[in-house]
Amino acid sequence: MGLREKFRKKNDSEDEAGANPSSPEFTFIRTDTHSAEVIYPPSAGPQRDPGQDANQFLSADPRSDSSSRQRRSLDVFRSSRSRSASASSQHSSTARRLSQRLHLSRSPSSSENVPQDLPEIVMPEDGTEDKEATESQWEKRATILARENEKRRSRPPSPVRGSTPPVIPRLQLADESSDGASGARARAVSSKAIDDDIQEAIRLHEAGRLEESTALFGRLADPKGANNPLSQVLYGLALRHGWGCQPDTAKAVTFLSAAASNAAEIEQLALQAGLKKGGAAKGELVLAIFELANCFRHGWGIPKDPIAAKQYYETAANLGDTDAMNEVAWCYLEGFGTKKDKFAAAKYYRLAEQNGNKIIGNSWIWKEKYDPGRGKK
Repeated sequence: MGLREKFRKKNDSEDEAGANPSSPEFTFIRTDTHSAEVIYPPSAGPQRDPGQDANQFLSADPRSDSSSRQRRSLDVFRSSRSRSASASSQHSSTARRLSQRLHLSRSPSSSENVPQDLPEIVMPEDGTEDKEATESQWEKRATILARENEKRRSRPPSPVRGSTPPVIPRLQLADESSDGASGARARAVSSKAIDDDIQEAIRLHEAGRLEESTALFGRLADPKGANNPLSQVLYGLALRHGWGCQPDTAKAVTFLSAAASNAAEIEQLALQAGLKKGGAAKGELVLAIFELANCFRHGWGIPKDPIAAKQYYETAANLGDTDAMNEVAWCYLEGFGTKKDKFAAAKYYRLAEQNGNKIIGNSWIWKEKYDPGRGKK
């Protein structure tokens, strides 16, 4: 067979294959997570106008129904708003991931809820520790935090029509009728009658009579009444968690701040009198500081503030609150409001465990490398 016959036979076989309806056809489909579109190469496809732009040959068939291109199985988990915004959000999400990888988005190094001039705790140069002197420094720091927090809560915000900023009550420490010669007579922190009422409110709470308990705490916390710091803490907790009342986290912060401020004023007098371990309201001050830390951490009634939460937790921890010891240890472990520091985390976890507040599974804190004196040098 000559070469010409071979070419002729090849062309005939190709014509027969083209006329065979059972020959395979190829369809080009462009897909993403939301749609599937048929595209046509320049050599094939539906008939188009001669003047149509050739660049459109690789686009989806304009005659196809747009509703048929949606992948309904995926749309069940996506709202119409997220589907329409998916294209615009794809670039931003990629940018966020890139910024996180390059550590371009960093948390602020300071907080408006923490005074910039907050004094550092000074330890003796010889390495010895005077626990009473150190505790006195932490208590001074607690009083500063409480006072500054009160100022921030009392400061009027941007004017809003129809609203008035809450005014945080403050404990009157001196009798206004007393003269300078005889000195100021401090108002009593509590009394037997007030203590009895607090115990009754606690009894009602434990008996499940929450409405009565919260009402009694509210009366004792009233700044125009008993103005009792402990009752202000407990009433604030009731408002925050809705114990026998409608939850009101913002009002809860108001009373927790009032408790911290009132207790701080009393403790300031004790420190000025030369007491190192604090006075009659130290427990209320520590409890209020710890609960305010929880508010900053979780955003209960105020915006979240990791830096303030860590500072408040650490202050309460160094004044003996074992829950605060565990919480500030977690802050150091996770880098919440501070740099990660496993040595500091182990220190506070150990302190909490030594004081009877142990967390199961924390055996790593007793490794030798976390012993005092083996920290960063």
